[in-house]
Amino acid sequence: TNHSDDVTLIHRRDSLRSEKILQERLFANTKIKVLWNKAVESFAAGDNGMLHHLALKDTATGEASTIEVDGAFVAIGHAPATELFKGKLPMDEGGYLLTEPGTPKTAIPGVFAAGDVTDHVYRQAVTAAGMGCMAALDGERYLAARSHASKVVEAAE
Repeated sequence: TNHSDDVTLIHRRDSLRSEKILQERLFANTKIKVLWNKAVESFAAGDNGMLHHLALKDTATGEASTIEVDGAFVAIGHAPATELFKGKLPMDEGGYLLTEPGTPKTAIPGVFAAGDVTDHVYRQAVTAAGMGCMAALDGERYLAARSHASKVVEAAE
């Protein structure tokens, strides 16, 4: 709310599970409006190509609605979004992808993981950005090594 006239919190349920002190701060802030039992179905751009509105669905009734917005910040709980990788990459019991200690390298060469899919401790944008940078650097090195190896094979033929 430091950078906006108003904020709308869209929540899937009819109550929050966060710490009581955080809830008290939320409800005390007159700039924040809470929409209960709503899920974002889609994001839509206006004529200028910028985000214009969200399509919502009531999780209790199924009723559809829209809300005009100037921006969106998506934060959905603390469960990592790793369902796509089940059976393909090793995970811990919490569903977080396992990487080589101190690196973003997964068990599959050339596949790197960073941010909320690996970090069950800090879960902050700044740490995700740092991990993303590490993954990008390791990815670049991986691709450069493959390119070099390919050229060596071609030269040998």
